[in-house]
Amino acid sequence: MSRKIRTTKKNFKVFCEGDTEYRYIDEMRQLQKLSITLKPVNMKGGGYRNFLEQLKTDGTANCLAKFILIDGDRAVTDVSEKKNLQELIDYCALQNKSQRIPHFLIIDYPDFEYIACLHSPNFKGQNASQFIINELGYRSVDALKADQHIYNTLNTRNNSYKQMLSMLKRENCFLLNDYSIIKAKYDIKVSTTYDWGKLGKKGSNIYEFFEVIDCFSK
Repeated sequence: MSRKIRTTKKNFKVFCEGDTEYRYIDEMRQLQKLSITLKPVNMKGGGYRNFLEQLKTDGTANCLAKFILIDGDRAVTDVSEKKNLQELIDYCALQNKSQRIPHFLIIDYPDFEYIACLHSPNFKGQNASQFIINELGYRSVDALKADQHIYNTLNTRNNSYKQMLSMLKRENCFLLNDYSIIKAKYDIKVSTTYDWGKLGKKGSNIYEFFEVIDCFSK
């Protein structure tokens, strides 16, 4: 009798800043039937240096690409964090240039709470904290962060990630990843550009994450 051949799924690793992003990605992983496994990693804050040190020691087995989701606000207000962000950018660029595991650095400015608000068609640039309470129905921003089903909450009624993607001001993106994909070969190539003059403008290149995931879900 012939042995059953085990196949190992390729995976995307997603390094998240905190609980909110982790829960969003993890629930997305559970609800969507993806041919590629999503493996969220909760970094529990710690700044850009924390991400850099984790990436340097993280394994690569069966990993197709790594997404690093961070908030850009601390680089605007803290000179040392701006330096740490530069080092993180340089590290990801080096990995991509060497054509090892692709590294997609995703920067939300000012933070993921702003991205959450963009899921609603009623968001027109209001104060994010007040919008989360008055329109999204949370008693506080902390309550949103503690929501175990944040992905489902932000993708029900008229709210959706597609609405969020349509509202992003891509011209404001501080950092962009130019990428090409050969799906049949599981081949992804990435090159990164950034403009310090745009840091501090509301925006995000998180659409790149959804585009790549969508490519492998078909």
